[in-house]
Amino acid sequence: MISLTEAQLAAWISPIFWPFLRTLAVFTAAPVFSSRAFPLRARIGLAFFVAMATQASMPTMPVIGFNDSQALGAVVQQVVIGLAIGFAVRLVFSAVELAGEVVGFQMGLNFAAFFDPSLNSQSSAVARFFGQMTSLLFVVMNGHLMVLMAVNRSFVAFPVEQNFLDALQKMKFYRFGSELFASALWIALPMVGMLMFVNLALGIVSRVAPQMNIFAVGFPITLVVGLVGIAVTLPMLDQPFMALMGHVIDVFGRG
Repeated sequence: MISLTEAQLAAWISPIFWPFLRTLAVFTAAPVFSSRAFPLRARIGLAFFVAMATQASMPTMPVIGFNDSQALGAVVQQVVIGLAIGFAVRLVFSAVELAGEVVGFQMGLNFAAFFDPSLNSQSSAVARFFGQMTSLLFVVMNGHLMVLMAVNRSFVAFPVEQNFLDALQKMKFYRFGSELFASALWIALPMVGMLMFVNLALGIVSRVAPQMNIFAVGFPITLVVGLVGIAVTLPMLDQPFMALMGHVIDVFGRG
């Protein structure tokens, strides 16, 4: 009769269980992975497959018994770090969507807002368009592989036995707020400058020809110039997106 002890089970399960928890937490918070179109069972199965496939590149996992006092703290740490990685990727998407909000405000399209069930908030049409383009770039430019790389490297920077509060302190998430607004403004800066020039030209026209209804003429001109500007600047969106994704990898890679 084969008998197994708790220590043997912990030694067999620990190398897979801790990466599985952290990866599943990432899939719960990261964009695209956390989509409602991605079934929960498929998400759990993919997290288990990733934990199995990355065993060769993982550092040695500590053996923690499931009845030990450290087990609960280790579980909380994996969940918190995984959610932090997913939240950082969400901030990259939010930077591009914020740029879309700024561009839509300058174009006068912010009134075309609708309820976004994925964010539980109102979003404009331009911001939603930028968000969809970011999701497409995320898949086409192997952003999902970069997220899995961040999960893999995070076990070196933030080992399992480390306190999750110390891990959050090393991540320095308070810096992401300023970088979010700075990146969004840099993405939207060409469009903002172009539309500001158009508004300046319309202001001069309204002073030269006061009898012209500038409100009836200005909105179509601003809208056309904005759409042309989006078509011209959209192919250059990959560079700031990859720069932000690379920054996320560096944060969780070096600790």
